[in-house]
Amino acid sequence: MPHENQPSDEARGTLVRIACGAMATYTVGAAVRLGVVDLIADGARTADELAAECAAHPQAMGRLLRALAGLGLLDERAGGTFTVTPAGALLRSDGHRSLHSFVRMFSDPTMLRAWERLDESVRTGETSFDAVFGKDFFGHLAEQPELSADFNAAMSDGTRDTAAVLPSAFDFGRFTTVADIGGGDGTLLAAILQAHPSLGGILFDSAEGLAQAGTKLAREGLADRCSLVAGDFFATAPVGADVYLLKSVIHDWNDAQCTDILRHCRRVIPDGGRLLIVEPVLPPLVDASVSGVVYLSDLNMLVNVGGRERTRDDFAQLCRAAGFEIRTVTRLPEPSRFSVIEAAPV
Repeated sequence: MPHENQPSDEARGTLVRIACGAMATYTVGAAVRLGVVDLIADGARTADELAAECAAHPQAMGRLLRALAGLGLLDERAGGTFTVTPAGALLRSDGHRSLHSFVRMFSDPTMLRAWERLDESVRTGETSFDAVFGKDFFGHLAEQPELSADFNAAMSDGTRDTAAVLPSAFDFGRFTTVADIGGGDGTLLAAILQAHPSLGGILFDSAEGLAQAGTKLAREGLADRCSLVAGDFFATAPVGADVYLLKSVIHDWNDAQCTDILRHCRRVIPDGGRLLIVEPVLPPLVDASVSGVVYLSDLNMLVNVGGRERTRDDFAQLCRAAGFEIRTVTRLPEPSRFSVIEAAPV
């Protein structure tokens, strides 16, 4: 009989899976870069067939496919053929609710190399990205248009679930214009404008962040209802809106930087306007109310950009420092893992 303090097989298995997590990340990254799931699509393919189309080694391809099957992304069938599971289908570049771009970016060395120095970041409280790449994360993206486009696409992938539920979770209909600050390609703002035909929109981001926005908004038939404004949210905020929306912006920055961003919004927001911060909200103590992935995101902010995930009290302090008062914090419906923090100017 095992000693009562001896770890169980389940506990050991849990730790082994965690320790091998980086291997899984590189495995799905390789699948995306080789286009494996796109090539299988809705059919059944052998390793030899896929290797020929990818100019890959047949045996090595077979090993990759079996690893993907072991992760639950493919099924192996008799005769050595592989098909795509529902989870694996999310790796298709053309799939419904695809996470192809998200996986491509988050398995890229740009996102991963600073993690190798996590212990150093924990010791110092400083980002590791700058030391690894010689400049800050967004400065690095600005110099590489292709990588910046990958990042914008990944952010769009990661926003779709929120875009599906936010337009009906807040009463946008009582306002006239929404300014999406740091809104990237406009995925979230487009969903809000489509759901509320009387609203106008302002999409505000850096030139790099807006690079794909014009095409997307035109494709959605929204070009005449939304202005694209390039700028720096550390220096200004666009005038002319009565709702200022920041989704996945605040967690990128430290408290002083966040206060600057919010103060610029405070200077231009009208009486009766609203500030909406859309982010995960950490509970006071770790529990099952939020996914464990949110705490990994918190560490990602530490090593790569210098921001952090926050509790309700943390957000309240930021808002007070910038001249806002939180009115409500509403957890968005599934599949989003975000909350809407509604604040009013004071």
